[in-house]
Amino acid sequence: MDKKRKKNFATFMFPSLLVLVIVLAIPMVYSLVVSFFDTSLKHRGLGNFTGLQNYIAALTDKYFMSSAATTFVFTIGVVMLEFLLGLGIALLLNTNVRGKNIYFSIIIIPMMITPVAVGLTWRLLLHSELGIVNYVLDLIGLTGKAWLADSKLALGTVMFIDVWQNVSYMVLVLQAGLVSLPMEPYEAAKVDGSSALQSFRYLTIPMMAPAFMTVLLMRAISALKTYDLIYVLTKGGPGISTEVISYHIYQEAFRDLELGSASAMSYLLVLVIIPIAVCFVKISKQKN
Repeated sequence: MDKKRKKNFATFMFPSLLVLVIVLAIPMVYSLVVSFFDTSLKHRGLGNFTGLQNYIAALTDKYFMSSAATTFVFTIGVVMLEFLLGLGIALLLNTNVRGKNIYFSIIIIPMMITPVAVGLTWRLLLHSELGIVNYVLDLIGLTGKAWLADSKLALGTVMFIDVWQNVSYMVLVLQAGLVSLPMEPYEAAKVDGSSALQSFRYLTIPMMAPAFMTVLLMRAISALKTYDLIYVLTKGGPGISTEVISYHIYQEAFRDLELGSASAMSYLLVLVIIPIAVCFVKISKQKN
């Protein structure tokens, strides 16, 4: 790249870099600094320097650790269910089934709806007294449940709703990967007498492994940051049964007004996400 092209490249990139610095870099640096102080919206300024005290307090806070455990269960559960369902649907859509375009269009509709709208819709559907779900259950002789008000059912219900919305993303990515696979190995395997199950095990899985890892990592990062669905559906309740880390951080910052500890919790979450993001980058490079 000659000097003139480098200069033009820098000229066009500068506005984008400036926006990124203003929107991302400055708030992240500020929140990192704040995490080492007892900053609160109850008083002016940064407050007193506390070093790692906010991080230590977060790691010894039973409510934070409880939200971390809930986040772990939620993330593992929804990602694995979405992956298995998404892979199954993608494999079905990859065959010569009639009306495939219609099915595909219907399946991706939930992905196009915002999480807030999804939460409000399902909150109405699952209302213990006025919801249509309990009404249908009553019609067939089953007892309706307080789906979002029962601590034993709430987390599972929220996970079901998340799967309902995001399985479309899995289908979309996995279907694109399946379509891009070369047909020659499958034709050779068929000539050699391999069954469909053997072809899937020894051809599809190895060739799709980079796509599998990529989509799993991306969904895991997204699930770890889940906030809006929890806020609309349960607000972390009943009790703290559905309180994930993101919602706990929100409570710490905007209910208790403790910005210092909330920032420390945010960076603890970042420390969990960074290794996942690094794995994603490495896998992407291997794929290319």
